Amino acid sequence: MTGNLLRDAEDRRLPRIAGPCGLVIFGVTGDLARKKLLPAVYDLANRGLLPAGFSLVGYGRRDWTKEEFEAEVLSSVRDRARTPWRDSVWDQLAAGIQFVKGDFVTDEAFDNLAAMTRRMDADRGTAGNWAYYLSVPPQYFSDVCNQLERSGLADSSNGWRRVVIEKPFGHDEESARKLNQTVNSVFPESSVFRIDHYLGKETVQNILVLRFANQIFEPLFNSRYIDHVQITMAEDIGLGGRAGYYDGIGAARDVMQNHLLQLLALVAMDEPVTFSPGELKAEKLKVLKATRAVEPFAQTTAHGQYTAGWQGSEFVPGLREEDGFDPDSGTETYAAATFGINSRRWAGVPFYLRTGKRLGRRVTEIALVFKSAPHQSFTAGQTEAQGDNVLVIRVQPDEGVLLRFGSKVPGSAMDVRDVNMDFSYSEAFTEQSPEAYERLILDALLDEGSLFPTNEEVEESWRILDPVLTHWAETGRPEEYRAGTWGPAGADRMLGREQRTWRRP
Repeated sequence: MTGNLLRDAEDRRLPRIAGPCGLVIFGVTGDLARKKLLPAVYDLANRGLLPAGFSLVGYGRRDWTKEEFEAEVLSSVRDRARTPWRDSVWDQLAAGIQFVKGDFVTDEAFDNLAAMTRRMDADRGTAGNWAYYLSVPPQYFSDVCNQLERSGLADSSNGWRRVVIEKPFGHDEESARKLNQTVNSVFPESSVFRIDHYLGKETVQNILVLRFANQIFEPLFNSRYIDHVQITMAEDIGLGGRAGYYDGIGAARDVMQNHLLQLLALVAMDEPVTFSPGELKAEKLKVLKATRAVEPFAQTTAHGQYTAGWQGSEFVPGLREEDGFDPDSGTETYAAATFGINSRRWAGVPFYLRTGKRLGRRVTEIALVFKSAPHQSFTAGQTEAQGDNVLVIRVQPDEGVLLRFGSKVPGSAMDVRDVNMDFSYSEAFTEQSPEAYERLILDALLDEGSLFPTNEEVEESWRILDPVLTHWAETGRPEEYRAGTWGPAGADRMLGREQRTWRRP
C-alpha cells in the first residue's frame, strides 16, 4: 500500500505527456501564430511533451504548399523558440506538418481540412483527437465553429475534439452570451478552452502557491489587514500598426475585462477544496459574482488617451497621429477603475485596477497595501521615513515577490525606514520558465482546464465592466496624458479622494 502511494505521488510530480493528437491553427499566417504558437509547439516537442505522431495543420488564405508552410514554421521556430535547436526534434515535428488553404466561410476548404485530418488519423496515428486553435479576429469565431460542425470536424464520436479561442470574447455581456451560445451549440463547455495567456504565466500560478502553500501569507489576505489592492498592467509601447484591432476596443476591453479581473479573482478567492479545474473555477466565479464597480464613476474611474511625448530618449507620436487611427478617435489607451467585493473576507477593501499604453515602463504587478499598525509607540519623527507595508507580486518582467516593511536604521537613534525583502525567480531557480502558450497549448491537449476561463467567468467579467464602459461612452472623450508618463491626472484624483496614491513600480 505504501509503495502504491509513493508511486502515485511520483506520478503527480512527473510532467504529463499528451496522447495521440493533432492541432489545427486557424489564422496561422498571423503574428500570434508566428511569434508565439509555432515556437511553443516546437518547445513542447523539444521537452518531450508531445507524442511522436503529433500533427500540426496550418489553415490560412496563403497559397502555400506543404513545403512552403514548413519553411515558414522553421523560420518562426529558429527566430523565437525558447529551447535549444535539435535536428531530431525538428525532423519528427516536420513530418507531421501540413497546410490547408481556405477562408472561414467556404464549404470546400473545410471539407478539404476534414479529409486532411482523416488521412493524418490513418497515417500519423492521431486517433481522431484534434484541437482547433482559433487565432482569428473575433467576428469569425461563429463562422469557424459553424463550419467545423457542418464538415464533421467537431464530431467527437471517434476521438475528442476541442476548440481553443483567443480573446476578446465579445465586446459586452450581451455579445459574450450570444457567442457562448453559438460555441456551446457546437462544442460542449468542457471542450472549450478560452485563452487568457496571463493565466499561463508562472508568476500568476505562483499566486496560488504563495497563498495556500504558506501559512505566513494567507491569514493576512482579508479586510482586517489589507487597506487596498492595486493591480497594474502598464506598457511602454504604443499602438503603431494595430489600428485595425484596437480602435473602438480600448484598454478596458483589451486588458481589464480579462487579464486584470482574472488576477483579481486569484488574489481574492477562497481556498479551493482541491486544485482541480472544477473546484478552482468555482472559487473564482464566486469572487466575480460578488464583485461590483464602485460608483460614482466620475470619481472612481479614469480613462485617458496618450498624446505625443518622450518615451525614454525617443519622441513618439500620440494615438491620433499613429498610422491608421482616426484623428478624432475616442478610444481610450488608459483605463483605471475601482472595484469592491461583497464578501466577508474583502468587505470595505477597494481593488484598484489600471492598465495603459505609453506609460513610464513595462510592468505587471499586484500590490497588497497593508493597513497601518493600530497602535504606534514610536513618535512621528521616528517613523516619518516609513511608508505602508506592501506585498508585491511581480508578474513581469522581473518576476518575483517583494515584501516592504519598516526596519531600524543603524545608529544610536530609533529611526525607522522602509526596506525590501525581494525574491526573484531568475535568481532562485536555474530552470527557465516555460512560455505561457506552452503551458496553455499542452493543457488544452491534456484536457486540463484550470487555467481557462469558463463562459460564466467571461459573462460575469463583462457584467462587472459594462457599467463603467457605458458611463465613459456617455461622458465624452478620454482625458489626455503625455506618452512616457503614468497616465491622466484623473487617475491620481481617483485615489487621492481616499488619501491614497498609486504605487510607482
